[in-house]
Amino acid sequence: MAAPHLWRAATAVWLAFGSPCAPAQTRLPAPPTITGMDDLCLTPASTPATAGRSLVAVRLPTVQLRPQAGPAADFAGSLDAQRPVLLNFIFTSCTTVCPPLSQTFAAVQERLGAQRESLQMVSVSIDPEHDTPARLRDYAARFGAGAQWRFHTGSAEAVDAVQRAFNVYRPDKMGHTPVTFVRPKGSRQWVRLDGYAAPDELIRVAFAAGP
Repeated sequence: MAAPHLWRAATAVWLAFGSPCAPAQTRLPAPPTITGMDDLCLTPASTPATAGRSLVAVRLPTVQLRPQAGPAADFAGSLDAQRPVLLNFIFTSCTTVCPPLSQTFAAVQERLGAQRESLQMVSVSIDPEHDTPARLRDYAARFGAGAQWRFHTGSAEAVDAVQRAFNVYRPDKMGHTPVTFVRPKGSRQWVRLDGYAAPDELIRVAFAAGP
C-alpha cells in the first residue's frame, strides 16, 4: 500500500494536469457565507473546472446496501435529509478515476476540519463482487475517512439499480467516468458535477441554498 504522502502527490499531479480530455483550468468564484461555519477557510486556488454541471432529479430504488462497518440497510433511508450529501461511485482496485475522486473527498473533510460532520459523504462501490466491507474499510483508512464518510457495497443488482438511478450505469466498471453528486441541505434534487470537481466547489454547492 502506498504511503499517504505518495497518494497526495500523485493526486496533486492528476489535478494539476488532468487527463487528455480534461477541461482548461479556471478560477472559481468566491465562496458564499456559510451560516454557522464562520471559521471555515476555503482555499481560493485555481483548479480544473468540472466538465459540466446540471440539476437532476433522482428516484432512489428500494435496495439494501451495506456500509464498510455495520449491517445492511435501506440505501435511500441512510441518506440524511438534515445534512448536505456528497456522493460518488468508486471501486477499490481502480487506479485512474477513483483515487482523484476519493482524494477530493478527503480534501473536503480536511477543509471542514471539526465541522466535517455537518455533511454526509457517500461512496458506492461499482465492483461489489470484490469490494467486501473489509476491503472498503481498508480503502477508507487509506484516505483517512471520518465517521461522516461511508462506503457502500451490496449485490450486483442493488448497486446497478443505484447507478441507474443516478444515470451513471456502465456495463463494464472500466468505462466509468468521474462524476460527483451533491444534494444541498433541504433540497430534493441533486447537482451533478461531471469531471473533477474541486473540494472548495463541492463545499460551496453543498452549503448553497437548495433549489
